[in-house]
Amino acid sequence: MPATATTGATLLLNATYEPLCVVSSRRAIVLVLAAKAEAVDVTADVCHAETLSLPVPVVVRLTRYVRVPYPASVPLSRRAVFTRDGQTCVYCGGSATSIDHVVPRSRGGTHTWDNVVAACRRCNHTKADRSLAELGWKLPHPPSTPSGAAWRLLGHRTVDPRWREWLGMPESVSA
Repeated sequence: MPATATTGATLLLNATYEPLCVVSSRRAIVLVLAAKAEAVDVTADVCHAETLSLPVPVVVRLTRYVRVPYPASVPLSRRAVFTRDGQTCVYCGGSATSIDHVVPRSRGGTHTWDNVVAACRRCNHTKADRSLAELGWKLPHPPSTPSGAAWRLLGHRTVDPRWREWLGMPESVSA
C-alpha cells in the first residue's frame, strides 16, 4: 500500500510558472528525481528511499517549457454546477440537491452553462417545466460559464491553500 505522503496532489507549473495541471505527489516526485522538474513548495512529509530522502512537493515547476493547447471551455458537469453555485439553491438559498434548466428543455432550453443552475428538490419540483416569468421568480445573477486558471485546471477539485498564489486566487475565493 502506498504511503499517504505520495497519494496527495501536486500543482504542476510550466517553466514560466504558468499553471499546467494537477498531478499525483508520486508523479511529482518522479519528475523531480528525473530532473524534469524542481520543487517550488514542499510539505513537511518526507519520502524515503534506500539512499535518499526527498520532501514531498506541493508545487513543482518543469525545467523546460511545454506548449499545451487548452480546451476552449470548462466541461459542464453536475458537480461543477454545484461548485459554481456554492452548493446552494439559486431560487431560495437552501441546500442544492439537483440541477435545473432555467429555460426548460421541453421549451427549447439548452444544456449549457448559461441555462443550468443548482436547485433544491422543492424549488425544482415547483418550477417543473415552467419559465421564471410564469412563476414570478428572478435569478439573483444570470448563470455563466466559470473562467480562470483554477476552473480550467481544477474543475470541481478542492484547492490546496498553498496553490492559491500560483493560480492567482485570493485567499477567500475557492474554485
